[in-house]
Amino acid sequence: MHVLLVDDDPALSEMLTEYLAGEGIRTTAAFNGVDGAAAALSGKFDAVILDVMLPGMDGNEVLRRIRQKSAIPVIMLTAKGGDVDRVVGLEMGADDYVAKPYFPREATAA
Repeated sequence: MHVLLVDDDPALSEMLTEYLAGEGIRTTAAFNGVDGAAAALSGKFDAVILDVMLPGMDGNEVLRRIRQKSAIPVIMLTAKGGDVDRVVGLEMGADDYVAKPYFPREATAA
């Protein structure tokens, strides 16, 4: 499995990449919304882990663009964990919504 991780926090991306590698999951990181949207639609990935607060284009817009053209599984992984944020993300087409802070195993369970 090859997962696209779209998050502007390099330290968090590194930690999650190391954890997922231990689970046999390969990752590629994108650190802004524009690059993340393009990569998600490239056909090279099996799933996307997507932050909401991103430079260039926020995660909700990235998700909207993905859903216009693809049914790739998308897990929102974000500090915006309020009830309204979760509902909006799920209504926009996210397959799951995990609030930060989280346990790395929680991201793989989703």
